[in-house]
Amino acid sequence: MSPSQPSAPQSDPIAGPPADADDAAPAALTARAPHVPADRLVAEMVPPPRFQDARFDTYIPDPKQPSQAEAVQVLSDFADSIAGGADTGGKRRWFARSPRKAVPKGPRGVYLDGGYGVGKTHLLASLWHAAPAPAEQKAFGTFVELTNLVGALGFQQTVRTLGEHKLLCIDEFELDDPGDTVLVSTLLGKLVEAGVALAATSNTLPGKLGEGRFAAVDFLREIQGLSAHFRPLRIDGEDYRHRGLPEAPAPFDDETVTRTAYRTPGASLDDFPSLLDHLSKVHPSRYGAMCDGIEAVCLTDVQAVPDQSTALRLVVLADRLYDREVPVLASGKPFDELFSEEMLRGGYRKKYFRAISRLTALARDAKSLVTDEVR
Repeated sequence: MSPSQPSAPQSDPIAGPPADADDAAPAALTARAPHVPADRLVAEMVPPPRFQDARFDTYIPDPKQPSQAEAVQVLSDFADSIAGGADTGGKRRWFARSPRKAVPKGPRGVYLDGGYGVGKTHLLASLWHAAPAPAEQKAFGTFVELTNLVGALGFQQTVRTLGEHKLLCIDEFELDDPGDTVLVSTLLGKLVEAGVALAATSNTLPGKLGEGRFAAVDFLREIQGLSAHFRPLRIDGEDYRHRGLPEAPAPFDDETVTRTAYRTPGASLDDFPSLLDHLSKVHPSRYGAMCDGIEAVCLTDVQAVPDQSTALRLVVLADRLYDREVPVLASGKPFDELFSEEMLRGGYRKKYFRAISRLTALARDAKSLVTDEVR
């Protein structure tokens, strides 16, 4: 092609915008590596935006799954048992200023076990909202965010900080390595001693945590100690994100994704392989801050992730995007081809299925961006 010939619109976000684009360039997640101070980590331990309005009466149990309605009742009763006041000794107690003075024996928390998409996080957030205590005396975070908090504050300061709370809600509870097992077992033991009520969600029963990831039998005492803190509550059902809904849209082409990014206020635009590389340089505790102000994520050239470390980082990013209700528009492979068959059979398979489920929901949300752009 000679210099005098007109060039076709460019679809490669690295090469530049489409030729007819007249909007400001979208943001790039690969250009963001935010610093997150420790006090922000504590302040942000509240239900994420997607679940700010979650309440027990907005949870819709599947009539075919009685365990779902039972979970609502059990958690509602559990919320009522959490006192809103504090004793003068500085340690919070469930039944402070109640006729029942003694701390009840047995598990001090509730553990929601079930497959992805049955509404466990909705129920956990509903518990947080229903517990009769000020917001500053309740904490809500994922397991990853909890371990990140320990890394930022140190173990003793984390115990002091969370020990002043009435309730700690832990979403997506998983044990990925022996270090986490010992750390969390010790931490939760200290918090229970301080009178903190516990609630957690997971896809794995507490006695089975760590299976398939490391030699869990070598840390059986710690795992059994964790299990002793919780009353397991099984929630059966199918993934509500796909219940009666159409399949997720197929990936778009690069040009459509790029054009939509330039037409959508607050959108980001990244090449998927470059984004995966960038995630390896940013601590997972910062992925949420990396998404601040982003209204839509546009990705070109989505490919299967190359290894397990990369896959686990992508899972964390998918969780943060889902929490923030950020639609994801992509070209390349569909999201159900992100992880290899070997990964989907391995010890982290439940995390990968959760990521696929959540990214599929966000891809469905993103379809309207293309429709709006065409209009």
